[in-house]
Amino acid sequence: MRSRGGRGARARRMVRPGHWAVRARVERFSEPALLLLLRERPTHGYELLEALPALTGEARVDMGNLYRVLRALEEDGLVTSWWESGEPGPAKRTYELTAEGARLLDEWATALRRSRDRVDTFLERYEGR
Repeated sequence: MRSRGGRGARARRMVRPGHWAVRARVERFSEPALLLLLRERPTHGYELLEALPALTGEARVDMGNLYRVLRALEEDGLVTSWWESGEPGPAKRTYELTAEGARLLDEWATALRRSRDRVDTFLERYEGR
């Protein structure tokens, strides 16, 4: 089988003959990570931006994408937000998880457990256990 010049699966690429870079990632993982952070406490977008990399494993989070996801979550009734102007500086929008958002987070956790079980099964077989 010959290399197709990087046109294969997005999760892998040949870096040099016989050596592959593989990126195993969970698609759309920023959504459950945001919901989890908001379950812990209502917070500002900038604080979410700082906290997300620790949960997602990404080196950095795109600010524009973060606010698009938050807006979509709010439009779907999964988060709510309001403006706070009590601190020095410009007003900040605070985001909070709704009851519907908490139910979605529960579903994400169930789906991620299933994914973890599949990964564990794969690794156990790979490691010969």
